[in-house]
Amino acid sequence: MTRLSLRARGPISALTHAERAALIEREPMAEAGVSDAVASLMADVRSRGDTALIEMAARFDGVDDLAVEVPRAEWRDAVAGLDPEVRAALERAAENIRCFHSAQRPDTVTVEVEPGVRITRSWIGLERVGVYAPGGTASYPSSVLMGVVPARAAGVNEVVVCSPPARDGRPPQAVLAACEIAGADRLYAVGGAGAVAALAYGTETVGAVDAIVGPGNRWVTEAKRQVAGRVVIDSPAGPSEVLVLADDSADPTLVAHEVMAQAEHDPDAACVVVVTQAGMAERIEVAVRRLLAEAPRARIATDALAACGAILVADSMEEALRFTDDFAPEHLSIMTEDAAAHARLLRNAGTTFVGPSASVAFGDYMTGANHVLPTAGRSRSFSGLSTHHFMRSFTIQEIDAKGAASLSGDVARLAEAEGLPAHAAAARARQRPIRDEGEA
Repeated sequence: MTRLSLRARGPISALTHAERAALIEREPMAEAGVSDAVASLMADVRSRGDTALIEMAARFDGVDDLAVEVPRAEWRDAVAGLDPEVRAALERAAENIRCFHSAQRPDTVTVEVEPGVRITRSWIGLERVGVYAPGGTASYPSSVLMGVVPARAAGVNEVVVCSPPARDGRPPQAVLAACEIAGADRLYAVGGAGAVAALAYGTETVGAVDAIVGPGNRWVTEAKRQVAGRVVIDSPAGPSEVLVLADDSADPTLVAHEVMAQAEHDPDAACVVVVTQAGMAERIEVAVRRLLAEAPRARIATDALAACGAILVADSMEEALRFTDDFAPEHLSIMTEDAAAHARLLRNAGTTFVGPSASVAFGDYMTGANHVLPTAGRSRSFSGLSTHHFMRSFTIQEIDAKGAASLSGDVARLAEAEGLPAHAAAARARQRPIRDEGEA
């Protein structure tokens, strides 16, 4: 049988520094000129609004005379036209997402830090947010749910969706239906960097938003990066990825299914298996080859495995755990005998699936957790999309007269040390307690 083409295989300890770095530091290489091209497209939308969006739809999507906004009546028609079983699955997924993300709403916290000084931290939903649902070789109604439903749970006042149009000038019918099921307010048939620019700056039809979330290609990712100082973004996500940690108790076929589920996404998808025994590595490779021979998206999966695939053998579970944390995958699947214990030892992953029953596919669609996650090792710093991305906090400071008198001396001394005499004077003006209301 032909050997599977992989980026790396064999003992972790045998990897050269360059080979290990290529796996760990897997920031996708930007195509030459992408940053400048995105900046130019966004400047065009900012200056010419809907006209620029319509021209981009003709140029990139082959759509003539684009109608930027999709009427809500078409969403309802899309829901009515859905296969009943698909509709039921979308509604079930939306309810699970709503259940989990509603529970994430943070509590208001009030603390009396010292007598007479009380500080409150409150949370409020953002006014308006934009959700990007990608197009391309597949339809992504699940990404609509993952963005819109948490925003609703956070109390956002208006949630809008952008998704690229097909040749008929509309996003896929499943995307329209998902907008209705999730409870979006508006849907715009625009994609790519132009959509991000429209959401960030506004056009005649698309109102500016306070946050932009959702996955996309490198153009969308770069556009989000460029507006990150203006609006909130989730994280600069790249190609999908999985690391499967397995020991001798694992079922090689189940491991292979997890590899293939990610490999079919994109030729740049990263699919890594870490095992503790060479025989298991060989059995997993055989299982991957078997599934690959039957896969409808075999060409994409083959390219992904050759570019970013690896089956690695650790000398010990300790080495396997260290490599896994260094890799910091978007999706971590743990198929070991002590999977729950190993999950508690690992810090760096966008989301972790514990045990052989917990397929990553369940989290992609149905468990209620969010599938918009940090990639390329960014789970060391970033979190997956959550209710918190759609909220902001602010503080309320209550200081009574006695608390002010207690603070005034030290505050004045610190202000003077910083060369700010007016600050010191404002503090000293409260040095003597102001008479309480009602005192004679």
